Amino acid sequence: MQKGKIIKGIGGFYYVHTRDNVIYECRAKGIFRKNGIKPLVGDDVGIEILDEKEKTGNLMEILPRKNTLIRPAVANVDQALVIFAVNRPKPNFNLLDHFLVMMEYQKVKTVICFNKEDLSTKEELEELQRIYAGCESQVLFVSAGQEKGMEAVHEILKGKTTTVAGPSGVGKSTLINRICPQASMETGEISRKIDRGKHTTRHSELFYVEEDTYLMDTPGFSSLMLPEMEKEDLQNYFPDFTPFEPFCRFQGCLHDKEPDCGIKEALAEGKISERRYQSYLEMLEELKDRRKY
Repeated sequence: MQKGKIIKGIGGFYYVHTRDNVIYECRAKGIFRKNGIKPLVGDDVGIEILDEKEKTGNLMEILPRKNTLIRPAVANVDQALVIFAVNRPKPNFNLLDHFLVMMEYQKVKTVICFNKEDLSTKEELEELQRIYAGCESQVLFVSAGQEKGMEAVHEILKGKTTTVAGPSGVGKSTLINRICPQASMETGEISRKIDRGKHTTRHSELFYVEEDTYLMDTPGFSSLMLPEMEKEDLQNYFPDFTPFEPFCRFQGCLHDKEPDCGIKEALAEGKISERRYQSYLEMLEELKDRRKY
């Protein structure tokens, strides 16, 4: 039995990348459906090869998962790389902060990558660094179009499976192609097999970069729903708030309209970013509105 990793699943077929750098088109055995197990992109699997020439096989075994993400539904992710442009378009901070909360909720480390560094001023870069200084997320500045800063990205990806996300227009495809030129080749190979290439971008897909290193392109990033949580729990996913929470007068302070709030004091002193605080308030309203229905 060959071992490999599912890099794409579509129309009942699973495309498995093996250590020999070969992609096999596999069907899942009925036992998975019977046991209510759905193979996921990112799963490490065992396959039985049916036809070496046609590169077809059967999915026989799913190896134990390190983790499972809900959105996107993928397995064995080590970290997330979220990409925004510094300019053209300007960053949508609320969308970025939603993503950080989602990944924090799913206990996945996030690296923030600001692309198009060449279109910004020194002051703009310093401001972005300041906004996310307390977030426990590493912040990178790159210019994928000019291949600037790509060594740092490559180093962060090495030996890991990374889910890559970002809204349209930020240069995500350029960055992925810089890191992994064979990405379009792999997409093409799978598209030829299923003859439905135009649909492939709607699905999560893993790209092989080098040994034990995979990139996952995550589609559908234009709007993100918060995970199911109580409004009181939201602050737990803002690590930059944590040092100041003990200074709140009231236990269970929502840092909104309450007096003597440590978070609002830190905000007034410039220790917490106004943009981060506004994102928090918008998400708090989102959770309150959700409870009404």
